Amino acid sequence: MIKLSLLRPITKGDKKVTRGWVIYDFANSVYQLTIGSTIFPIYYNAVTRQGDIDTISFFGIKAINTVFYSWSIAISYLLVALFSPLFSSIADYTGRRKLFMMIFTWLGAFSCGMLFFFNSNTIELGLIAFTLATIGYGGSLVFYNSFLPIIAEPADQDRISARGYSLGYIGGVTLLIINLIFVLFPGFFGITDESLPPRLAFLTVFLWWIGFSRITFRRLPKYTFGKREKGANVILKGYQELRSVFNQVMKMNQLKIYLIGFFFMTMGLLTIMFMAATYGTKELGLKDDVLIATILLIQLIGVLGAWSFARVSGRIGNVKTLIFSIIGWILICIGAYLIQGATGFIVVALCVGLLMGGTQALARSTYSKMLPETRNHTSFFSFYDVMEKIATVGGTFSFGIIEAITGSMRFSVLAIITFFLISLVFMLFLLSRQQKDRRLQVAIP
Repeated sequence: MIKLSLLRPITKGDKKVTRGWVIYDFANSVYQLTIGSTIFPIYYNAVTRQGDIDTISFFGIKAINTVFYSWSIAISYLLVALFSPLFSSIADYTGRRKLFMMIFTWLGAFSCGMLFFFNSNTIELGLIAFTLATIGYGGSLVFYNSFLPIIAEPADQDRISARGYSLGYIGGVTLLIINLIFVLFPGFFGITDESLPPRLAFLTVFLWWIGFSRITFRRLPKYTFGKREKGANVILKGYQELRSVFNQVMKMNQLKIYLIGFFFMTMGLLTIMFMAATYGTKELGLKDDVLIATILLIQLIGVLGAWSFARVSGRIGNVKTLIFSIIGWILICIGAYLIQGATGFIVVALCVGLLMGGTQALARSTYSKMLPETRNHTSFFSFYDVMEKIATVGGTFSFGIIEAITGSMRFSVLAIITFFLISLVFMLFLLSRQQKDRRLQVAIP
């Protein structure tokens, strides 16, 4: 039972609260960079590969190591996509939004800590901990994002959101650099066990995530006022809202075309982001120092890419810019399929950095601009987030399936090209439709 004395009005724009909110980006972004993109994928490949043998057993089920890796990502995001509407509905109904966010944070952070015990003898533990860490990361963001309209005025939300993104970048890069010192120069610290530095990195993610998130949880309101609509089913309400948005989208031709193109574009883009490190390690045999330094460089170039996209889209329009971006991703995939060594990987990685942040930011802002002003934007963005997660599931699962069948990650890269080509067709169709509608508007007096 919630004590009425704790239900104080939430003042939007409270600087202490908003500062606490943005610090969570600083806290949890270390998962994405250290666990999701760099040190863990490299360590995973090293632990699960014995010479030329890369087949491992997971509770008696045998498959290629990177197939299990891609499927664990797919399972994580599938579970988040399936259950986030349910948990969001319960959080809205009970007002315990922060509690759900804390539960997913603890799940993700403690699972990262459990990776310290991951080695060649504990394959099952490593895969389960990685899956749970990914679920915790994705699930916590559902509730983290939902706090923004509660604590900030509409006019301030873009600015506060951007500040959180910037802090997340700073936090992720800072911890990664600290961990790289241990990973690349273990002898300087008297470390002789090669597996210890990366395992210590997993432990630092746990400590960093838990430690800095405490600031957020101290400052966010303990309860938000519950939305107890008469006759509403708390179990089904979240899914009913998604169905309502879907029905509305089906009646909006341009938005419908855009979302199909966005879905396939995201399938390719996020799969590249998740699988880049394992591809560099397994297919190209890159050394850890080259691979990690390259991925860190991607993050730095991503800032320039996001800024460049904003400038270009302001001149030629969002859809045209996205079309050029998709063509760029297709060329990147062709390059990734053909490259054989470190030089080629670095060149491709630099191109990924230029397109990565800009494409994602532009995709979301394009969607926002296409929404009717009279609609419920919160429900529309919940629908957008679920689509993004399902696209991640489809991309990473397909990547694993094709590698399992062909035995090569290079053929999986070809499949990603197919996703981008489908997206390109829909984006070109959308551009044609927009131009046609504009001509009709001009023709009508």
